[in-house]
Parts: sequence; C-alpha cells; structure tokens
Amino acid sequence: MKPRNVHKLGTDELDIEVLQLRRKLFELESQRVTERIQDTSQFQRIKKDIARLLTEKQMRAGANS
Repeated sequence: MKPRNVHKLGTDELDIEVLQLRRKLFELESQRVTERIQDTSQFQRIKKDIARLLTEKQMRAGANS
C-alpha cells in the first residue's frame, strides 16, 4: 500500500484496513506452521503496511488534539 493511498483513506477505512491486514498476517503465520510458504517477503510487506496505517492514524489523532 502506497503512502498516498493511505492519505486518501478515511479514519474508519484505516481501522478496517488494519484489521484486514492483521487477519492476513495471522493466516500467513498459521500457514507457516502447517506448510511451506513460497513468498516469505509477504510478512515484511504486511507489517510495514500495518505500521504505515497506524502512523497515519496517530498523525490524524495528534492533529485533532
């Protein structure tokens, strides 16, 4: 997810995206335990996307204070 796409999302959409990415990360972790995963770079990419979304959320919360 690119930063400009994150900026376009609404506050509720940020929360929804974070939940979806966390679910996906959990599913990948489960797959890693039960079977081999071909593309392990997905873990890092998803974690960075989650961090990017949470950072945007914190910036908006600080701007509203």
